[in-house]
Amino acid sequence: MTSFAQDFKAHQGTVSNSYNFWFRDPETVHDPRAHFPLLIFLHGQSLCGNNLSRVRKYGPIDAVARGCNIDCYIMAPQNPGGSWNPEKIWRIVEWAKKNYAVDTTRIFVYGMSLGGYGTIDMAAAYPDKIAAAMAMCGGGTSKTLGNLSKVPLWILHGTADRAVPVSASDRVVEAIKATGDASRLIYSRMPGVDHGRLARMFYRLQTYDWLFSHCLKDENREVNRNFSVTNADLQNAYQDLGKASVQDFE
Repeated sequence: MTSFAQDFKAHQGTVSNSYNFWFRDPETVHDPRAHFPLLIFLHGQSLCGNNLSRVRKYGPIDAVARGCNIDCYIMAPQNPGGSWNPEKIWRIVEWAKKNYAVDTTRIFVYGMSLGGYGTIDMAAAYPDKIAAAMAMCGGGTSKTLGNLSKVPLWILHGTADRAVPVSASDRVVEAIKATGDASRLIYSRMPGVDHGRLARMFYRLQTYDWLFSHCLKDENREVNRNFSVTNADLQNAYQDLGKASVQDFE
């Protein structure tokens, strides 16, 4: 495995009126004509600030460092504070599209807690550009939540969450159902799961298999329902990576 410095590059002030961010090339890029998916990671409130190293604590950067093979471009911005701004995130996407061979039909976003809110708002803002999204223990502040009915979306939330109540995700689900089309929604309302436990999803290879199984070119943009997650799956999240244990985060 290549070193962290080779995997990810820190960008500060690279994109105006946006966020500082980490960016990673997929290790298998050899053919300049090849195009690869872009994965956007939105962190939770505990990682907000102006120190990019904080974003390495959990999520895809840490997963790659631990040996998880995520073969795509990875973009991990840092929110200095407050709600995530979809327009600011998209400015980095445009930068990536301009400078790298991004497969624009396979742009994905996922996040937890504050990042779960950001994921929902991002997918609602760009439903025709986000191929699939996964939101964990979040909610949504967008006024256009109905747009989510167009996006293959997996929402996960634990009923024992004391930081962000499961009702926040319930409201997003209700908004999608109100459109009359919830065919692209998967909602895992997980009994007894607390807030930090869902950070383990970042370390499950199935998370990436599910995301990458979607494309804007898919007929009717159907959601892949061949995946599921249980409390036991979260407990054994590091099994694929050969790790014995995993921390929970917020």
